[in-house]
Amino acid sequence: MSIEFAPAISGAPASSWKRYPAYRDSGVEWLGEVPEEWETWKVTHGFQKLGSGTTPKSDDPQYYNDIIPWVTTSELRETVITDTKSKLSEKAMKDYSSLRIYPPETLLFAMYGATIGRMGILGIPATVNQACCAFTGSKFLDSKFTFYWLWMARPILIALSVGGGQPNLSQDDLRKIRIPAPSLPEQRAIAAFLDHETGRIDTLIEKKRRQVELLQEKRAALISHAVTKGLDPDVKMKDSGVEWIEEVPEEWGVIRVKLLEGNDTSVVQTGPFGAQLHASDYLDDGVPLILIRNVRDLKIDETDIPRISKEDAERLSMYRLNIGDIVFSRVGSIGRIALCTEREKGWLISGQMLRLRIQNPILDSKFSLYAFSSKCLLTFVELQSVGSTRESINTDILRNMPIPIPPLSEQRAIAAFLDRETGRIDNLTIKIHESISKLREYRTALISAAVTGKIDVREGV
Repeated sequence: MSIEFAPAISGAPASSWKRYPAYRDSGVEWLGEVPEEWETWKVTHGFQKLGSGTTPKSDDPQYYNDIIPWVTTSELRETVITDTKSKLSEKAMKDYSSLRIYPPETLLFAMYGATIGRMGILGIPATVNQACCAFTGSKFLDSKFTFYWLWMARPILIALSVGGGQPNLSQDDLRKIRIPAPSLPEQRAIAAFLDHETGRIDTLIEKKRRQVELLQEKRAALISHAVTKGLDPDVKMKDSGVEWIEEVPEEWGVIRVKLLEGNDTSVVQTGPFGAQLHASDYLDDGVPLILIRNVRDLKIDETDIPRISKEDAERLSMYRLNIGDIVFSRVGSIGRIALCTEREKGWLISGQMLRLRIQNPILDSKFSLYAFSSKCLLTFVELQSVGSTRESINTDILRNMPIPIPPLSEQRAIAAFLDRETGRIDNLTIKIHESISKLREYRTALISAAVTGKIDVREGV
């Protein structure tokens, strides 16, 4: 008997996997049946010890040096750990009784906080902090097999955690886990199969990620070239007078933003300051307020957008958007830009954003969107940005930004060209992301099926 398991996805052809000859009830409601010959082990029976560690006093340098590897949950990345960022001293090991050195092949599981559920396997002797649960001294459970089993089960384990903002799993929670498992040789065979198959999938995912990166680089280069060099490869060029723009077509001009509106200071508007609007004012319904996270791919994304009351929106009406306005991220992720369309008319910008309102008829709004998002103009922003720990820009920086100005008809032709070409790139990028999602789903399903005995992979090793 065989079972169709792998979905037909690019790079992962459909395959048929055999099932085991007979099955029995696992005794675990969410797990269902497992192969008849598999045993069920408590974690505490399979491993001699479940332990943890601690964090020595952080401001005492005598506890930290380059001797004993010390693992924190941030270093649990579902891989074998061969080095750590921090090292502890022998004095730390003496002064803190909860610290011990765990041997290679120890399985680590993050028990709480933002990293809950992360895992790793020690490739070196090391100690750990208090958020790591260490599974060591295995007699009946192979560490790598258990790693894959916990990887499959961790969404359920995390769902059982307690604590609101700080989900928590205790060692007692992990001790209660029952793992249906075959003999040690078969566990190792399953783990070897999954090492091979997940490695193949991960390699394919990485290639697709690189494809996305190359497409984004191509997209950025396409925009920058079009808004500074135009579409005619044979056009005569001249020096733009701006180092990072270099040459532009002979008939083009280069002008600073503030001069497009007769030096009008309102051409760039900062969003409301914190004293004018607080996060506590946000509502589920009302007028949308644009944060940095709502600006991506030159569009305004309504996903998880906060809203404010009509009364607050009226009070802050100077921060409303009109069609053709450009919103520009002001702090942190500098360079996120979007154009206000009919849908966003009347929405408000937050204090994280700047609004550019250029109404000069010599500049097409769609061309200006592409121009402001180009690499050369973002270089100007980066060079002029202020703030030592967090980059930020202000109204003066944008008002003094130089922008290439082709004839209006050429601006519209460039914008249409970029709409078409970036649209093709964006569609291809979406398809690659969909392919990556399917590969991840396949990877998850393959691990789950193998470690629970839904498929027999012993002949595939």
